[in-house]
Amino acid sequence: MSGSSRSRRPDRRPREAPLFGGVLIANRGEIALRVARTCRELGLRVIAVHSTEDRHSAVARYADEAVQVGPAPARRSYLNIPALIEAASRTGAEAIHPGYGFLSEDPDFAEICEASGLTFIGPPAAVTRLLGDKIAARAVLADEGMPVLPGSREPVPAEEAARIAGTIGYPVIVKAAAGGGGRGMHVAADPAGFADAYRKAQAAALTLFGDGRVYVERYLESPRHVEVQVLADAHGNVVSLGERDCTVQRRHQKLVEETPVPALPPELTRRIAEAAVLGARSVGYVGAGTFEFLVDTDRSFYFLEVNCRVQVEHPVTEMVTGIDIVREQLHIAAGRRLSMRQSDVMPRGVAIECRINAEDPERGFAPTPGPLTGFAAPGGPFVRVDTHCFPGYRIPAAYDSLLAKLVVWAPDRPQALARMRRALAEFRVEGPGVRTTLPFLEEVLDHPLFLSAEHGTGLVGDMLSSGP
Repeated sequence: MSGSSRSRRPDRRPREAPLFGGVLIANRGEIALRVARTCRELGLRVIAVHSTEDRHSAVARYADEAVQVGPAPARRSYLNIPALIEAASRTGAEAIHPGYGFLSEDPDFAEICEASGLTFIGPPAAVTRLLGDKIAARAVLADEGMPVLPGSREPVPAEEAARIAGTIGYPVIVKAAAGGGGRGMHVAADPAGFADAYRKAQAAALTLFGDGRVYVERYLESPRHVEVQVLADAHGNVVSLGERDCTVQRRHQKLVEETPVPALPPELTRRIAEAAVLGARSVGYVGAGTFEFLVDTDRSFYFLEVNCRVQVEHPVTEMVTGIDIVREQLHIAAGRRLSMRQSDVMPRGVAIECRINAEDPERGFAPTPGPLTGFAAPGGPFVRVDTHCFPGYRIPAAYDSLLAKLVVWAPDRPQALARMRRALAEFRVEGPGVRTTLPFLEEVLDHPLFLSAEHGTGLVGDMLSSGP
């Protein structure tokens, strides 16, 4: 650990007694800055960590104290647990917020934090360990009545997996048991392609997660992807903040999210939300979490996975509910009860989020790192931009390509879409060699299937394969 720096900020008086003496944010980019802002509003001391690559980042300058924890490679900085714990100790932090990605769903990290006298702002390690094992989570929740896709209930070798695939019917998908975030998955359209899909999924599982266990389940070719945001405290209170549609994806990674889910009956989304709350209760969930589901063309829905952290797309829920999800995370971690009951959650209007990535859609969404000579975010009524970028910022090749999240709110979907189109057109990102998803997102919003909410998860692939 090579040093720390303090940024200047105006004096302030906390509106309520501080929850913690200081919160160390074990992350980078837009989510680190977003968490820091809520901590500031709560009167909490903000401690940022950064790699050598990020030493001039927005959050490092914003924080009360910033500590360098290693060189650019994430495994030597943001994934360097001893360095993070030492940074917390040196700065007097009492809690660690992991954001999303990196160590946010690592139960070992949660346990090490607790053993070091630090509050981990997330679910208990035992819950994260259970839900992080996709096979175990699927089995436990199925026993509680959660609908799951037909498939194996345990890790299976290749021959047994092929037999199960033949029984449940093709196409099937082979998934990493320790996977998540759309990684470690391969589809087999027919028996001839199964062996290759199994081999690739197992190799990806070992490479990405250090765990070669895989399982097989029926593959829905172009379903709707619906998720439910839940909050749960340590006193047994669980609420749903409503659902989000995350169907527009590339390589299982989300590009556009919106709430409420368009063109699905309210009765169906209500049942999905109830299933999520029941699932959270059944496993003793504590904190902010997201239960993800697939909805087939016949409107059957199936459990997919649980994300034990704040989601990238959490702002759309905040926009329609007025609830600061990070604030609730901090209160829950401090042992407080939820600040609302289910009857208090009254979503209003429509919110849409577009992820602005430094990627070139014409080259398979290849990352395009480089310096930003210009960066100007849109504004206007009911427009929110979560970003860590600024003119002169250099997009690093070492990390995720997300530059910003553009979120709009309106009373209904047509007005929200019009506002998003206007905001996308205003967004300016310039730099030599830098390409973004902005033009592609404009195409998505004008696609007939998206406009009519008849799209499935295959929309982006179909758009790319059809060409200009």
